[in-house]
Amino acid sequence: MGTEQGKPQGPDLEAGVSWESLVEGIPLPGHAGDDAAVLIRRGEEVFAVGATCTHYGGPLADGIVTGDLIRCPWHHACFSIRTGEVERAPALSPIACFNVERAANQVRVRGKREAGPRVPPARAPESVVIVGAGAAGAACADMLRAQGYGGPVTLVGDEEPGPVDRPNLSKDYLAGNAPEEWIPLRTRDYYESIQVELLIGDAAERIDTSARAVTLRSGRVLPYGALLLATGGEARTLDIEGASLPHVHRLRTLADSRAIIAAAARARRCVVIGASFIGLEVAASLRQRGLEVAVAGREPRPLERVLGPQLGDFVRGLHESHGVRFFLDEEPMRITSDHVDLKHTSLAADLVVMGVGVRPRTELAEAAGLPVDNGIIVDEMLRSGASDVYAAGDVARYPDPISGERVRIEHWAVAERQGQSVARAMLGLGGRYRDPAFFWSQHYDVTISYVGHAPSWDGIELRGDLEHHDACAAYRRGGRVVALATVGRDRTSLAAEAALEQDDRASLERLLAGQ
Repeated sequence: MGTEQGKPQGPDLEAGVSWESLVEGIPLPGHAGDDAAVLIRRGEEVFAVGATCTHYGGPLADGIVTGDLIRCPWHHACFSIRTGEVERAPALSPIACFNVERAANQVRVRGKREAGPRVPPARAPESVVIVGAGAAGAACADMLRAQGYGGPVTLVGDEEPGPVDRPNLSKDYLAGNAPEEWIPLRTRDYYESIQVELLIGDAAERIDTSARAVTLRSGRVLPYGALLLATGGEARTLDIEGASLPHVHRLRTLADSRAIIAAAARARRCVVIGASFIGLEVAASLRQRGLEVAVAGREPRPLERVLGPQLGDFVRGLHESHGVRFFLDEEPMRITSDHVDLKHTSLAADLVVMGVGVRPRTELAEAAGLPVDNGIIVDEMLRSGASDVYAAGDVARYPDPISGERVRIEHWAVAERQGQSVARAMLGLGGRYRDPAFFWSQHYDVTISYVGHAPSWDGIELRGDLEHHDACAAYRRGGRVVALATVGRDRTSLAAEAALEQDDRASLERLLAGQ
């Protein structure tokens, strides 16, 4: 943030601060020239890095430091305080790193540190092919180059313009609060600059694991030394009369979001079918565009299966306070040109959006003979049943690091982190994928953050005050906390994620006791 004179706030770190002003593990915000920075003390060492997360600009001074990582409070990106490099998504680009000088009782920043040449990894496949240019694929390509891999990398996608910020398609972009130039994650020029070949519109049609080759629709054959399948999911459509009418939409791609925006400009009443996260985010965004919105769903409460009854009621009340009407415990029966007929009532609609889940796109993997069961089966390294073939993102079914059960999780940050983990594994630099699941969901001015994974629970402990948007809910299974949802408690969410990563149950219990 800048002052009224346009300069970053806080002390001048080039002029120096006293050693005593630095508290172990607590970022001290300031500036080095025109650059906002934070100073971090760890034992007898001091580090200085950029103060702003490269994902959505979150203030790192409001985050937490664990070991050599500084964690963004907004969406849990992690950066190395030693190098500024991205350690965990959703950030893809590093933060600045500064030289620090300590003399007697003074600590001063002495200019930005230039990144040194990356030492090529000792193990490197002849080439890497990534099928799927979504979150996992884009993150894998970036991490391969960040880790010094110099071999050929090809990123194959079937959606223009290539990797996009998919969460924004149902949030600020759909609401009209974010311009379209924010949506691409990376441009063609960027991929050219890091020598990654981006192929869009020439989809992969066949994988030959024996020959280690991917054949594209055009007939072009891409040999690979390592292959990532990041084919993601496809939005489901209800098999009911009228589901294919022109005013009925799904939301998965940038083209889908554009089509809904165009339809919303001509519409007055929208029915969202499905009280899912995507459905409710669409409802919030279209309310901000001035449409009348009704949500129809089969469940008795929105999001109850994921968040439980208390948070489900909270989310419903939040939407109702903004004018959304709910029709729950209902079965959609038919869509006409101007109505959605439910089992017990009929709703006027000149725009319909389906938010009824996604299915994993496993056809390529199945045809190649890879193990598939509600996703591509992978091990703790995210490797499939074939040598040097990995899967990540919505399509991967992997061992959950907390429960050990096989799960397939459709979260943006999970997909990106798995793509990063696969890149490290391909280069022999990484171990098992151990990151707890994390997602955030935005409803008007309220964000819910969720860490861990609780497909079921024995009980939910709610602490704080949901009415004033200051609360956390702990989900227990077998007496153990396996997930935590927070509203207005970013640092609690970060600390819980760090504890879950380390399987530090004692720290997690102490954290909850203080809430």
